[in-house]
Amino acid sequence: MSASREKQNRQAASGQADPKTAREAQQRREEKRTNLLYGVIAAAVLVAVIASFVWRSDFIPKTTTAATIDGEKYTAAEVEYYYQTAYRNFVSNSQYSYFLSYLGLNTNATLKSQSINSTAAAMLGIELPDADAEGEEADSEADPLAPTGMTWHDYFLDEALDNMRVIQAALKAAEAEGFQYPAGVQAQYDDNMDALKAVAAASGISVSQYLKGNFGAGVTEKVYGEQLMRVLRYSAYADAYQDSLTYSDSELEEAYGADRNTYDHVSYEVVSFSGAAESTTDDEGNTVEPTEEEAAAALEAAQDLAQTVLDGFQDGGDLEELANENDGTYSKNENGTYSAGSVMSEWLYDSARKSGDASTLADGTVQYVVVFHDRFRDENPTIDIRHILVSLGTGSIAEGEEGYEDQQAQLKADAHAKAEELLAQWQSGEATEDSFAALALKESADGSKYDGGLYTEVYQGQMVTEFNDWCFDTARQSGDTGVVDTQYGSHVMYFSGVNAARWQTQVAANLRTEAYAAWEEDLVKDVTVQRSESGLKHIG
Repeated sequence: MSASREKQNRQAASGQADPKTAREAQQRREEKRTNLLYGVIAAAVLVAVIASFVWRSDFIPKTTTAATIDGEKYTAAEVEYYYQTAYRNFVSNSQYSYFLSYLGLNTNATLKSQSINSTAAAMLGIELPDADAEGEEADSEADPLAPTGMTWHDYFLDEALDNMRVIQAALKAAEAEGFQYPAGVQAQYDDNMDALKAVAAASGISVSQYLKGNFGAGVTEKVYGEQLMRVLRYSAYADAYQDSLTYSDSELEEAYGADRNTYDHVSYEVVSFSGAAESTTDDEGNTVEPTEEEAAAALEAAQDLAQTVLDGFQDGGDLEELANENDGTYSKNENGTYSAGSVMSEWLYDSARKSGDASTLADGTVQYVVVFHDRFRDENPTIDIRHILVSLGTGSIAEGEEGYEDQQAQLKADAHAKAEELLAQWQSGEATEDSFAALALKESADGSKYDGGLYTEVYQGQMVTEFNDWCFDTARQSGDTGVVDTQYGSHVMYFSGVNAARWQTQVAANLRTEAYAAWEEDLVKDVTVQRSESGLKHIG
């Protein structure tokens, strides 16, 4: 089966991680959708874990129209929901969170008073005004931190209205075609509303107070709930569209051939030498930077060492031994990927490259000796798997205290026993994949529960070891079940079957992403947004 990559990206992340977050790295690589799903839905769903409050005394009129989208009016409170969601997602996004000050965004100051600098504008792909607030041309090349004349408030308001425009168009299309929303939509809504109430109670305040602190005075529980449901329904409809997209082998081959670097892997060995001169310290402890002569000498020494290693290798020597003899850093990569602009990548991915090719390369002051072995695409099959996660309970004894290990062992045993009970419960019923999905929706602690515990196109090494080893056991057959214990708890497993080769799933995912972009553009091409300044002035 072929499920939407974006849907799974929201549910999981890649690498050696908890399956419920097992595709985070993949999401960062493939995040080409708008901020709509990776922004609105993420922040809406995760609002229950927001810790910081920004209290506002001004009341946003619930009935004041702030925007009209395709004939439907939205109040200031409703726009505020999307505005705050876009903002909170941005500041928590790992891609930007470490560079907020560099991007010119101060989370402790009003957004209306902060201009986006040229660096941030370039990173976000913003089309800047022709002139700044003073009427002068902004010279971003001269000063990348110069203000642009567009505020962060403007940016997040635009994001909010764009997101609302897409949602409005999609829900209208879904209604027109009689789209049936899956059960996971209501379940996800209920869970998030329950979580909202729970976190408010834990904070010792009402839901209204909690929402006021996080979204503004006009965002009531009713407003919040209505907009959350709209986002969830949009997500389901968009997922259904992508799930419907399939590609023939010839289409995949054609797309692969047009962009081989994106999908191919390389195996190679490399030795590196630093050609940077080291700074010194004077008698008073001050740092003394190297002179131009010292810098040139250090670079030349690194180049000579690299050439010595290359000559030795070409004379039949072992690269790792040569690296050790010359104080170089050796590494071997059996599954390298392409990085545009990288000196090493460009050499390795040159179409003329043959097995055994070796060369010295320079990247700044770093000198490399690289040996190419192979270029290939990942033909290993992916698999589809459903699971039900039984999380470990919370212990009362701190790590290092007496009884901690015994308590942890009991928590693991309890989780395993519960998983065995769930498996037996499923086996005593219809024992079908559909009934397993229904049980996952009801019982799983993993985010995939809303899709019946499903992960599709899982590749070797993606999940944590125990989970991975069960899935990729050579004896595994469709319909196999079992219980697997990991550091996150116990998993009731259901093996759905083998899917396409890894390279095919990567190509198909990118084709779906492109198709989604075109689909979204077509959805909104005739949808207009009319702003009402009397209502918009209350936003932010």
